[in-house]
Amino acid sequence: MEQEPQHITEGQAKIQTCGKVFYNPVQEFNRDLSICVISAYATKVRQENLLCNKEPNVEIYKAGQKYEGGLNILEALSATGLRSIRYAKEIPGINKIVANDLSVKAVDDINKNIELNNVSHIVSSSHKDAIMLMYEHRKEKQFDVIDLDPYGCPSMFLDSAVQSIKNGGLLLVTATDMAVLAGNTPETCYSKYGAISLKVKSCHEMAVRILLQCIEAHANKYGKYIEPLLSVSADFYIRVFVRIYNGSYKCKYTLSKLSHVYHCTGCDSVILQPLGITKPNEKNDKITKFSLPTYSTIPSKCEHCGNPFHVGGPIWAAPIHSLEFVSDVLNFATGTLGTYKRIEGILSLISEELVDSPLYYVLEKLSGTIKVETPSMIMLRSAILNAGYQVSSSHMHKTAIKTNAPTKVLWDIMRSWEKIHPATQKRIADNKVALAILSKEPEERHSFKVHPEAISKTKEKGLVRFQLNPLPFWGPGSKARAMVGQDKRNKSKKNQGKRKREECGEN
Repeated sequence: MEQEPQHITEGQAKIQTCGKVFYNPVQEFNRDLSICVISAYATKVRQENLLCNKEPNVEIYKAGQKYEGGLNILEALSATGLRSIRYAKEIPGINKIVANDLSVKAVDDINKNIELNNVSHIVSSSHKDAIMLMYEHRKEKQFDVIDLDPYGCPSMFLDSAVQSIKNGGLLLVTATDMAVLAGNTPETCYSKYGAISLKVKSCHEMAVRILLQCIEAHANKYGKYIEPLLSVSADFYIRVFVRIYNGSYKCKYTLSKLSHVYHCTGCDSVILQPLGITKPNEKNDKITKFSLPTYSTIPSKCEHCGNPFHVGGPIWAAPIHSLEFVSDVLNFATGTLGTYKRIEGILSLISEELVDSPLYYVLEKLSGTIKVETPSMIMLRSAILNAGYQVSSSHMHKTAIKTNAPTKVLWDIMRSWEKIHPATQKRIADNKVALAILSKEPEERHSFKVHPEAISKTKEKGLVRFQLNPLPFWGPGSKARAMVGQDKRNKSKKNQGKRKREECGEN
């Protein structure tokens, strides 16, 4: 029985879908944020062109109009075409947008929605395999912006994407396979992303850093490298916005931007071991010398609790945001967006994050490890600041502690807290980790006196800093029912016993 078309209004776009083409309303935040980011990027590129005298025209661009010198955008996996249509109607300075999908039903929806929204002068549909389409553009007519928002893992699209994007172009990538990236199946993560994921409290940030190193690895193969502008963990997915540049020499810096992660199986302490190092040349400090670390800073067992380590990574250990660009994006977040308050809050919180302190600890996990009363966030942040170190929150977890303080100092602060709020012997009697940490005296008694910088400015302003409570349609949803080449029943029948056949070496 034919389904009634579903009518959807989001932003300035009005679309209809047959119901078999995937649409997730929870992703409105993703689309709103992408509009702000591309708008900020378009302005930045134009300023760069004006400085280089590549664009003498100072005309003010308006959304919804076609500009020959504007951005060429590819939405590789378009589904309903909603995202492309919103880009056309809400982002100024666009030349053309290609809305591509492999599904015939999806392309039918895209064509209807292009006509419905009167954006045919900017948006055109494409019915191709996304990978092959991008490979076709790797030499000529490269894109300024490529948006990859697949169902699950995006890694299969990265090789073609980095080749078909212009020098300095913007790549937007979403990954929804968070179970893989968050450490549930590290062997699968390695096969998909070339890195081992770990079950750490900062798993969402580690997921972002695994994805970034994966993009960098694909870019490096072609003498290109990435510059992360903004990286977000929201709801059931992560989303990164990176610029791709040409430059074989700059690829030499990649090794020093990657680290292995050593995670203690007892107290959850984390140590990063860089894969490479850079230092000035002794004879000419303007020349960078690239080398490998001559020794490992990692002990055989955790110095805090004596437990062994799990080793993960490599991960991207360099900054995952450009704070200057985040500020530019905030300027394009307006009250007309449906998720404006959330965008304002998250970007404001990101602008406070320490950019040079990879990963984070979680407040209740620190106190739970040694079985003591949990200090308030302000008190722990104050103790870190009073000790002379920096501290910040993270948009990825409500009680995250990002700090440049060594783990040793962090546990010393927790020992000082335990002196004020003693752990009961009954709770720690059989807990080897807690006993090992508390058996050492704190090297100094840390002060928990409230520090004036301990309270987050975004919290003082009452901004929406973390994801909203679950709504209807929460989660990544099921894959679109618009099958390509075979119906769902045939595919299900074909996959029966697939794992058993693979284990037996059968085709």
